[in-house]
Amino acid sequence: MSELTLVALRLGFVLALWVFVIVVVLVLRNDLFGTTVVTRSSRDPRREQRPASGPVGGAGAPDGGDPAAMRTDPEVTATAMVVTAGPLRGTSLTLGSTPILIGRAPECTLVLDDDYASNRHARVFEREGEWMVEDLGSTNGTLLSGRRIEGAVPFRPGAQVRIGRTEIELRRGPR
Repeated sequence: MSELTLVALRLGFVLALWVFVIVVVLVLRNDLFGTTVVTRSSRDPRREQRPASGPVGGAGAPDGGDPAAMRTDPEVTATAMVVTAGPLRGTSLTLGSTPILIGRAPECTLVLDDDYASNRHARVFEREGEWMVEDLGSTNGTLLSGRRIEGAVPFRPGAQVRIGRTEIELRRGPR
């Protein structure tokens, strides 16, 4: 082999090694610092006005996918979702026609700083006058009254939803 070929192989090997090191550093950085948790006041009025971040179309979508989700029934708007256990204990969200997205991602309505929660873990929405909770394919699952759920299931007042260390309860608020 010529000396030029050996030098080219050595440079190619060093370049491949540096690319590997950079990729490893980026993966480690994303694992350690990938999720930025945005602290919000529990009285933030934008929470009820933000568009849904849930799956496109389907029940509860603000794009007109389900006309029942756009109702302003006083029975539905008089409901609150309260965090009863976990780091956000005491946080209360008034439920309206917009679905509530729960997870670690900053664009979620309820942002959880919990290693056991996925970025987009679950959502709570209204369908035909009944509140539903839906697991969005999370890694560790969503528990409703101690049972793991798949897909959308009814979320009745008094029932407990557990996502990691956080427990959420649906309550009837003042009318």
